[in-house]
Amino acid sequence: MSTILLVDDKSSMRKVLKQTLENDQISILEAEDGEKALETIKSKHVDLVITDIKMPKLDGMTLLKMIKESDTEIVVIIMTAYGTIETAVEAMKLGAYDYITKPFSTEQVKLTVEKAIDRQKLVYENKYLREKLNDQYNYKRIVGNSSNMQPVYELIDKVAPTDTAVLIRGDSGTGKELVAHAIHFNSKRKEKPFIKVNCAVLAEGLLESELFGHEKGSFTGAAGKRIGRFELANGGSIFLDEIGDISPATQVKLLRVLQEKEFERVGGNDSIKTDVRVIAATNKNLEESIKKGHFREDLFFRLNVVPIFVPPLRERKEDVERLAAHFLARYSLEANKRIAKMDKKALDLMTRYNWPGNVRELENAIQRAVVLADSDTIYPTNLPLDIQTFQKDEYLHYLKEDASLTEKVENYEKELILKAMEKAGHVQTKAAKLLDINRTALIYKLKKYGLLNDANAEVNPSE
Repeated sequence: MSTILLVDDKSSMRKVLKQTLENDQISILEAEDGEKALETIKSKHVDLVITDIKMPKLDGMTLLKMIKESDTEIVVIIMTAYGTIETAVEAMKLGAYDYITKPFSTEQVKLTVEKAIDRQKLVYENKYLREKLNDQYNYKRIVGNSSNMQPVYELIDKVAPTDTAVLIRGDSGTGKELVAHAIHFNSKRKEKPFIKVNCAVLAEGLLESELFGHEKGSFTGAAGKRIGRFELANGGSIFLDEIGDISPATQVKLLRVLQEKEFERVGGNDSIKTDVRVIAATNKNLEESIKKGHFREDLFFRLNVVPIFVPPLRERKEDVERLAAHFLARYSLEANKRIAKMDKKALDLMTRYNWPGNVRELENAIQRAVVLADSDTIYPTNLPLDIQTFQKDEYLHYLKEDASLTEKVENYEKELILKAMEKAGHVQTKAAKLLDINRTALIYKLKKYGLLNDANAEVNPSE
């Protein structure tokens, strides 16, 4: 429901407006002058103010100024009996949404108020989405509390308020884009655009046009002028992902943007000024690329003012359980399943696994497990085979010199069973045939190695 405050020293005018506007979706408040209106605004929530210009004590124009000084989100509509263009223009300059000239028709008032309320709803919605987005990319909400992540949070905290270029480094899937978001949405540029470009997915000519735009006819297929990402990001930030993959020619143009704060569109001659913060990311060894002549050293120094290294998941194993719980909650909700927990053995497997695909691989594993789960718990058999059969030291436990004969045999047996189950599509009867044992024996061994939920293990007496 929207709340409208009617401000007019004539009670008859307020009565007409109230009868015209009041309905199930609109609540009406009244004030006889500007001073009473300000008191009402301080004590109650008001979405829209309709005020007369000429009033005792505090006129409408002064009231408009004071409202906009205290709360810019309140929409103000001015009523004037004079109908002069000068009055309307002055009111609009001071922040009025619109004006109504007396005498007016009820339809005119309804239409003007309806448009104003729609605008107010849009303002509130944008504010909500912006606050939600800012909260989402608050670095304090990044999942992970390991000691190896603390330097990342400290750097985000220090660098976010500045305009310094940042180079985020780390393996694929570690969350570099999330760090870039956190930097932007915790900066003074957070109300401005955050533009993302994946430099690895576009060919050289397309990337240049994507970054800097092009003029009509600048190349075959350029049917019209295109605004580039740097131009779109003006006042905000641009995130250049996979920066190590850009061509030498594009590197030169990018270096100029960083040095001179200007560029030309492809096929254009006019220099375009831009105020953009550059945040770049790569999983490549740029120092090695510099030695090989693939990446410009001067560009590297411009980008690498503040380097942030995001550690791989294998170096912050203590975050695995927290991340798994985070993704479990998300994908359970999406799949409309009530999966509340992870089996201890499944969690143990995930903690020991090295996660070559990092957080992205963990997310995919949990999403898969949610789809396959038949109960309220994630079990080892719901996880990908690579995780189920993983051995910490990259070679099988049964080959380790310090392992006992029993350990070697059991680990070897466990791996054979897991591979058979995977090959048989987790159908126990088929897996037993592949292993040349009966189903009862297979179920016993699945239980023994923690690969089967006891509640689901039904032994066939005939076997």
